[in-house]
Amino acid sequence: MKKLTAVALASVLATGAGVARAQSSVTLYGRIDAGLEYMTGVPTGQNPVTGAATGSSHRFKAESGDWGTSLWGFKGVEDLGGGTKAVFHLEGAFSTMTGQGPSNGGLFDRYATVGIADDHFGTVLLGKELFLSNGVWDFDPFGQSNWSSASLVRGRNWNHTSNNISYQSPTIAGFDISGQYALSNATNWNGNGTTAQGRADAIQITYTQPVFQIRAIYDEWRDAANGTLDDAFNFSREYFGGVNVFLGKFKLQAVYQQSHSTSGALSGGITTTSQEWGGVTWQATPAAALIAAVYHINANNGGGNATLYTIGGTYNLTKRTLLDFQIATARNSANANFGLNANSFGDTTATDNPLPGHSQSGAYAGIQHLF
Repeated sequence: MKKLTAVALASVLATGAGVARAQSSVTLYGRIDAGLEYMTGVPTGQNPVTGAATGSSHRFKAESGDWGTSLWGFKGVEDLGGGTKAVFHLEGAFSTMTGQGPSNGGLFDRYATVGIADDHFGTVLLGKELFLSNGVWDFDPFGQSNWSSASLVRGRNWNHTSNNISYQSPTIAGFDISGQYALSNATNWNGNGTTAQGRADAIQITYTQPVFQIRAIYDEWRDAANGTLDDAFNFSREYFGGVNVFLGKFKLQAVYQQSHSTSGALSGGITTTSQEWGGVTWQATPAAALIAAVYHINANNGGGNATLYTIGGTYNLTKRTLLDFQIATARNSANANFGLNANSFGDTTATDNPLPGHSQSGAYAGIQHLF
């Protein structure tokens, strides 16, 4: 990360700020990720009546973000005295392959917040943030990369929320608490189709010790169209419990997670899913790490089950530049069609899911640079 003075940032952003304060600082940072991907079990063709895929093939693909989202951002802090600070955070994602950002996400689609941080009372922020369900990241051996826990929950834990009020407590006796509430901004509290987002809320509790870490998360996301919980993979309640164990060069991880919706109107009748995963990371040398993990999901009402097996690793050329690779396969029961990527529900070519009951396998290798 590179430090910019307040004056320099004012010049970059053309804010017209006046005098720079000595106790203010701004950090510009980013991550650029790119690689090559090979995948089998890719859907092809289309049934003219149902729209479902009719065949399978393989492909090579240049990819941005398989190991981690390419992003850039600013963080700023102004010391107000007495352990209290004014803070802001701006962050946006982009594709390394095209240079483009999200089509509808805006310049800062991940974070656009401002708030107050206090050493004794915690931090309160207002604005756009990653939804607190992203807290599973610390307990996923592959850090919610493209081929990981995100694949079997179809990207649910990648969600971003607007209109947020959030709180992060300080750590007290190993415990810390995070809370988040996202307003629908509609005349109906939960959402009624007049705004882009339904109500969302979450709470996270973490207990950390030198040898282990435990986290519990509860979250809820409502459909903006009607304010209901009608999609197990998006608009639902989610319960998460995870543990990390640190044993020298090894980190062991285990998780249980459930998702519930009151109807499966948007998820093929599926109203409940349960996921389990576990993995181990071996920091073989200061520069090299190897990872192995197994992810599993069960879906009710005929949704079937799937298991994703994967191995991968990283090699740090420097503190800021690393090489990465991953090999994975997703195995589905007769009715399931979960893929390696975090694809939307469905079995059309556009979703990129394999045919129901079929497997999908792949390999990826890339490079990532931090600045």
